[in-house]
Parts: sequence; C-alpha cells; structure tokens
Amino acid sequence: MDASADSDPGLELYWDATYAIAVSLMEFHPELQPEFVGLHQLASLVIALPGFRDDPALVTERILQDIQIVWFEEATDL
Repeated sequence: MDASADSDPGLELYWDATYAIAVSLMEFHPELQPEFVGLHQLASLVIALPGFRDDPALVTERILQDIQIVWFEEATDL
C-alpha cells in the first residue's frame, strides 16, 4: 500500500493493515509520539480512525505492538 492511500476517503482499515494504520495515525494524531502511547490507548485511537472497519475484539497485543513499531519508524524516519 502506498503512502497516498491514507488520504483516500474510501480506504478501509483492518487490523492487518499495519502500514496504512500507522500513516493514518500520523495524519490524524500528529501531536502524539508513538513511544508514549500505551497499547490500550493505541487500540482506541485505531478503532476511532475514519475507515476502520474491523472487529475491535480481534485485536491482540502483538498486532498493537506491530502497529506501534511501524508508527514509530515512520514518525522518526528510521
């Protein structure tokens, strides 16, 4: 998925769309630093993203950690 997908109003996000979720988090929450966001807060942020369509009950700690890692890497240009 390319970086322009985050601005697509028809974009549907699911838990396995780690990169798209990370880019959306950067777009909708530029004030947040991913390393200071807890997993419970991260889950709430993802579920509230426009276009999120997955079942909130399907999330695991590993999925959230993967999203947080990609978000951190993208936000810090590693």
